[in-house]
Amino acid sequence: MNIPIDPTLPSSSPDAYVEAMVKRAGTSFFWGMRRLEPARRRGVFAVYAFCRDVDDVADGDLPLDQKIELLAAWRDEVDRIFDGTATHPISRTIIETLKKFDLQRQDFIDVIDGMEMDAHPRVRIKDINELELYCDRVACAVGRLCVPIFGLKHEEGIELSRALGLALQLTNILRDVTEDAGRDRVYLPADMLADAGAVGQGIEDVLTAPRLNDVCASLAKRAGNYFDQARVIAGAADPNAARPAIMMMEVYHRVYLRLLRRGWNNLDQDVGLSKFSKIIIAIRYGLFS
Repeated sequence: MNIPIDPTLPSSSPDAYVEAMVKRAGTSFFWGMRRLEPARRRGVFAVYAFCRDVDDVADGDLPLDQKIELLAAWRDEVDRIFDGTATHPISRTIIETLKKFDLQRQDFIDVIDGMEMDAHPRVRIKDINELELYCDRVACAVGRLCVPIFGLKHEEGIELSRALGLALQLTNILRDVTEDAGRDRVYLPADMLADAGAVGQGIEDVLTAPRLNDVCASLAKRAGNYFDQARVIAGAADPNAARPAIMMMEVYHRVYLRLLRRGWNNLDQDVGLSKFSKIIIAIRYGLFS
């Protein structure tokens, strides 16, 4: 299966295609990332576009067999990216990025593997090890792709990607418990839910588990520890290179603190930040300077 090219996006150049794709996605930090120097901007946009495209496959309405086929096509495309023969606009932008930054093939594959976990109509996570594997694939691997582009040293970049990726993704999971449940996706570990009194793995079993609060509080504590680790690592890194990661950390940490203040008795209460609040944080950390 060929990877579709969106006919509504510019065809004048791969860079134009990718930048338009990122802008259309509506991320609050588009204009901030656009202020990066050209090679770094191209790299960040290329990684974002790749992740956006495979995420859209996982979250889309295609039958499961077609989703799996498209994700397999992206795995083949990653091979072509690294041998320089890929022709998709996103891929061609990544090829240019590889000329300047040491991105690893396995990190692209990890992202695809994470999206395949999400592609199934029903998602259940066995235990904390499987949860952290999922987080590593959908969040930490994205960080591992970005930190060389931002200019972080290899080892500190890997450490920051792990700590921050786990903190961010666990925050996402805790924020979206009921929304995910409405799509038959349960990321809270099944063994923890069973210990909390869930009598099965159905949505009602999960949401009415007598000690569901304990599960959420335990994962929140774990997320808090990862935020603490990420803050220490980022604080010791080059401030200019770490700035985009610190910005993301500050945005998600504010959401995390809102979750803690809200507690776990009303999982439907929105704790998200407005786009304006995110832009203010970006300004504070110099992405619009």
